[in-house]
Amino acid sequence: MRIEELRESLKGQVPLFEGLTEEALDEILNRGQRHQLARGFTLFQQGAFAESFHLILAGRLKVAQNTPEGQQVIVRYLGPREVAGCVAVCGGLPYPATATAVEDTWLLQWKREALGELAERWPQIAVNAMRIMGGRMQELQDRVRELQGERVEQRIARALARLVVQAGRRTAEGIEIDFALSRQDLAEMVGTTLHTVSRTLASWEQVGIVRGGRQRVTILDPHSLSSIAERSEVES
Repeated sequence: MRIEELRESLKGQVPLFEGLTEEALDEILNRGQRHQLARGFTLFQQGAFAESFHLILAGRLKVAQNTPEGQQVIVRYLGPREVAGCVAVCGGLPYPATATAVEDTWLLQWKREALGELAERWPQIAVNAMRIMGGRMQELQDRVRELQGERVEQRIARALARLVVQAGRRTAEGIEIDFALSRQDLAEMVGTTLHTVSRTLASWEQVGIVRGGRQRVTILDPHSLSSIAERSEVES
């Protein structure tokens, strides 16, 4: 894909590059190094020096942290037009989590030094990066609040609702989460056990809210799922 075509496919859809001219975006994209990451391979490791950041062109990454107790917690999934590693690079910090491809993934990569040079030439990039950092911090705070104050069923519903927004694909039966998602993955997203997730999804399947498959989840009744996600402790 030529730079002009790539720019048109990304225009207005990459928060890091919001507010830039076409000429600026062309130059920035030209400086990126294209590479592919096969499914199951790691892009960067938690705790490693953050030497580069990446823009996902196609595919999907799973971002997960290992706790001091040795448990894995899935922080988020990142898909096309999202950036990975930007917060660590901007903050001069080690990567806070491990990013792994859940399907074949194509990326553009820029080194740490390039971000500083780009931000110096186009200060809007620095402003955008700060907004991204703020958004990620708010997301983490929301996740902590959910873990501390919500029932497991509600957390599972919220996690599925987020994935519908990020990677939902409409089918004849409902909205399918368009990448491989196991019940263990869901358990690691919401801080619970595989048994609890399996039991919850089985009960929802019986009443027609979701349908499970081999590492696939389809939301059959989005309204009911949303009602569970937004249910207050008083109502429950």
